[in-house]
Amino acid sequence: MEAFLGIIIGVLVTLGIVTYVKSLKKKSLVNAQSVLLLDKIKKVCKFITVEGDFAEIYHYEDVKERFLKMITSKKKALVVINAKAHVGYDLSKIILKADNTNKKILLEHFPQPEVLSIETNLNYYDKSEGYFNKFEATDLTGLHNEAKSHIQDKIPESGLIQIAQKEALETILLIETIVETIGWKLDYSALKIEDNNQKLIKK
Repeated sequence: MEAFLGIIIGVLVTLGIVTYVKSLKKKSLVNAQSVLLLDKIKKVCKFITVEGDFAEIYHYEDVKERFLKMITSKKKALVVINAKAHVGYDLSKIILKADNTNKKILLEHFPQPEVLSIETNLNYYDKSEGYFNKFEATDLTGLHNEAKSHIQDKIPESGLIQIAQKEALETILLIETIVETIGWKLDYSALKIEDNNQKLIKK
């Protein structure tokens, strides 16, 4: 009888140890999954939702004075700027937290849309230069930077930012799809817009 009890106790102890080890492994797996998910979402990084084309004419002129301002030398150009602006979301700025117990990813902060990149193509017309004021490589680099800045200033009035704001749900659904790939859920019920503190999405 004692031997039988000993066997039963041994089996129960073994079962308890096995169950405890399995629970530790499961907890470790859940933690690893949450880390993997957060890293995967951050790696998407920049998500373009709106693309806009711009065509602008830019007048460039530079005048230099030489010999005690007795001689002026001018260079000028008519620059046609063709540009493509990409507006969207920098996902590295979102704030996510993992609820390992319920296998949820909590989306606590979502950034405002921003200009992610501007691609410019410059064509020069009516280009002229003075004898003492030639076009240098630095001038062309400066013109390229000025062109980007010129387009950047035009973007707010173009409506691209407002269009991108309306695409916020699409971006969140992308994150939700990534989360659901391993059986987790995305909780964005507490998400609010920064500008007016109103609910961005109603679940």
